[in-house]
Amino acid sequence: MKNENVLYSVIEKEYPEVDYGEGMYIYDTKGKKYLDCAAGIAVVNIGHGVKEITDRMASQAQKVCFVYGGTFTSAPRRRLAEKIIAMAPKNMDKVFLCSGGSEAMESLIKIARQYQIEAGHDKKHKIISRWQSYHGNTIGTLAIGGRPSWREKYEEYFPKNISHISPCNCYRCPYGLKYGSCSIQCADELERVIKYEGADTVAAFIMEPITGTTSAAIVPPKEYMKKIKEICEKYQVLLCMDEVITGFGRTGKNFAVDHYDLQPDLIGFAKGLGSGYVPIGGVLVSKKIVDTIAKGSGSLTHSFTFSGNPMACAGAEAVLDYINDNNLVEQSDKMGRIFIEKLQRLNKYPVVGDIRGIGLLMGVEFVKDKETKEPLDFNFSAEIASYCFDKGIIITGGVQGSADGVNGDALQIAPPFIINEEEIDVIVKTVEEAIEFIMSRHGIKN
Repeated sequence: MKNENVLYSVIEKEYPEVDYGEGMYIYDTKGKKYLDCAAGIAVVNIGHGVKEITDRMASQAQKVCFVYGGTFTSAPRRRLAEKIIAMAPKNMDKVFLCSGGSEAMESLIKIARQYQIEAGHDKKHKIISRWQSYHGNTIGTLAIGGRPSWREKYEEYFPKNISHISPCNCYRCPYGLKYGSCSIQCADELERVIKYEGADTVAAFIMEPITGTTSAAIVPPKEYMKKIKEICEKYQVLLCMDEVITGFGRTGKNFAVDHYDLQPDLIGFAKGLGSGYVPIGGVLVSKKIVDTIAKGSGSLTHSFTFSGNPMACAGAEAVLDYINDNNLVEQSDKMGRIFIEKLQRLNKYPVVGDIRGIGLLMGVEFVKDKETKEPLDFNFSAEIASYCFDKGIIITGGVQGSADGVNGDALQIAPPFIINEEEIDVIVKTVEEAIEFIMSRHGIKN
């Protein structure tokens, strides 16, 4: 396939061609079967090839596939928004729909700015986010993201009103402190930066409640989230959550903020809503923001051609019905507990520094030295992912920068919610085999 016309991200790589998917498995055109422990990339939460979803999409396609959202609404759009609100934190009031995670977070930024203007805070235009975060691949969302290797080629295009604070990572505390005696200094950094920037100029603080691939499933303590919320309220800064990965059950609750009894002002979402069956994302907007804009200009200065597309909404509505009818959020919680317990077997290896996560979003960080937490000087997780792929297991490796944004290496584990214990055992056993093989290849003693 060397002469084909697709521009792939790795230009000269030859990719296996997928034939079909069924449940936890992907099959390529050569007949090889792959156990999907990545859910695509934390997307296919309900599994592959669910007929109930494709039937609903086909039924909608026979009616209408597209209308412009600025002219018409549709029944799937209205029903989907209602179902999203029913799953969301209590203060959420309306849903803006788009086509994916990057669009969702770009939309969130614009909604935050319009709110501040209409609330009479015209000078509030700055955004604060965190290093070792990922919020999308547009210029705007790359700018708020904190993944240096993805930012560096495009920094000349970034707006100058974005700043970053250290992440909350108790395994690698940026202040060298220990949880329990640290006074959550990483949260206090937000207040310091708000003051440095000028509290009357900061519009929003944006974060992933549980981190995704850039730092692989770091779960902050409840005290951190509580303090962040208090700081935002003190300075009239909107608290905005990126739940593109974590929304709709990935962490064992509807949204990751539900673990913290937290009500943000805005929530961006995408992946799990469509479960890969349709491209869809959006923003949950709190009543405070909706009411302010409604009483002000009365209109949102933002839209996309495919916002609220009836085909996408019909597919996403079917996905939510399937999640709820099959208790898959509860299943995510149950299987996540089993999975992370079985992963503890990996602690016997000298290269395994940290095992973390919640629900079916987990990370395994690799180190050269357990005591010093010094990162490895090669991409151990990428080699694990390659070994597993050869054995018919898809898992997300190559998560670099987990230590400090530049150095560090972790494996992300995020399978569909339908995984069973037998499949977990196969995955853990294969990862063990991979670790032992790669350690041997690089002369690392056990």
